[in-house]
Amino acid sequence: MRTSRTSGVLLGTALLAGALTAPPALADVPARTPAASPLAAAAPRLATAANFRDLGGYATADGHHVRSGVVYRSNSLADLSDADQQTLLSLGITLDVDLRNAKERSDDPDRLPAGIAYKVADVEDLTHGISFANPALGSLLYGFLMGLVTGSSNIGQSIAYPFMVDFSGASRAYRDLLTSIAANPGATVFHCTAGKDRTGWGAAVLLTLLGVPKATVYQDYLASNTYLGRPDAVESSWLDEAFHEVDGVYGGFDNYVHKGLGLSDATIAALRARLLAS
Repeated sequence: MRTSRTSGVLLGTALLAGALTAPPALADVPARTPAASPLAAAAPRLATAANFRDLGGYATADGHHVRSGVVYRSNSLADLSDADQQTLLSLGITLDVDLRNAKERSDDPDRLPAGIAYKVADVEDLTHGISFANPALGSLLYGFLMGLVTGSSNIGQSIAYPFMVDFSGASRAYRDLLTSIAANPGATVFHCTAGKDRTGWGAAVLLTLLGVPKATVYQDYLASNTYLGRPDAVESSWLDEAFHEVDGVYGGFDNYVHKGLGLSDATIAALRARLLAS
């Protein structure tokens, strides 16, 4: 059930915005040491967007693979050089979906070449009101306690990840992202600021929906540490907490996709037809 506006909701929203917008400081000793992505060397690189990469190439549990050259994930595109803008065009990208909040977009607008459409899917959007699929205080306390138990290098992130599942603004944003990918005839790039948290959950949702095994989903998520050159840019425990919230609130990923995100069977079928190959 949706909860009313309470001090817990407002606190959770503030923590969500603060934790997702500002990347954590580099710790002296990372909590976990991730493995590098096997696709890192083959992925197209942008000199002015270090965390830009193709989401394709991964095998699914049923013997298919995710098509390359259809969906890309990235960090901020605000500082793209002329050469990198041309690279986006050469890759057939026709749509840029921006997951950042209004201040981020105002301070550092995307720098795009003509021919690439721009769409906002603000994960922190409050303009439609504040509501949650799970009591906000419970999610806040769970994230805080799990951050302590796992030795998280950033408790704010441990708190924020469950809210990306619970918060109605985030659910609306991820629905818009996935429906946009399904409808776009060209390639799509989506991003936030560092390309690791809001973008990381979006990529995890998409890959899981396509049938990519969870171990591979985590591998793609943790590859942000390699691309950003920071061994604690993301931690697997943060993604654990988001998936735990999916199971606890919705009873499973399929219910989250249908009831939480509100995706139709037609959109899911379109995503799979667009992105999966034999």
